[in-house]
Amino acid sequence: YPNTVNHFLKLNKVSADLHVINGSVEIAPNIGLADAICDIVSSGSTLFKNGLKEIETLLKSEAVLAVSPKISNESKTLLDTLQFRIQAVLKGQNSKYVLLNAPNAKLNTIISLLPGMKSPTVLPLAKEGWSSVHSVINGNEFWEVIDALKAAGAQGILVCPIEKMVV
Repeated sequence: YPNTVNHFLKLNKVSADLHVINGSVEIAPNIGLADAICDIVSSGSTLFKNGLKEIETLLKSEAVLAVSPKISNESKTLLDTLQFRIQAVLKGQNSKYVLLNAPNAKLNTIISLLPGMKSPTVLPLAKEGWSSVHSVINGNEFWEVIDALKAAGAQGILVCPIEKMVV
């Protein structure tokens, strides 16, 4: 990372002393350790919280998993396990667990709006004529599905994040 910063500074003819700091580098300007910082950020919210603003992007990057075509069977098994776990986390991040109350008279309509993993879970409530419906909604369709559920008579809709999703 310091090499990337030094290369950027040299390319842009900027003379600066580079000091490597580990941890919360965003506080360095506020406590007099630096006039500016170069940091790896995803959202920039920590910069904003410390009164800083982004003025230049040095590099856009992403993590990737690459494999050699000459991988051994033992390593391939380990790689498959790692890939499965990564996919479970990513799938969970883009999904929401939804619980709602539905009048039994409108249950079929409400269930038809919920894709679920196989199908929604429906449990009777203590209040006669009502059921609790549990399902998973894709994050990309979330608001459209929620609006349709409300219009169909769903009430008390609770939405929970999903940490991991094994399918």
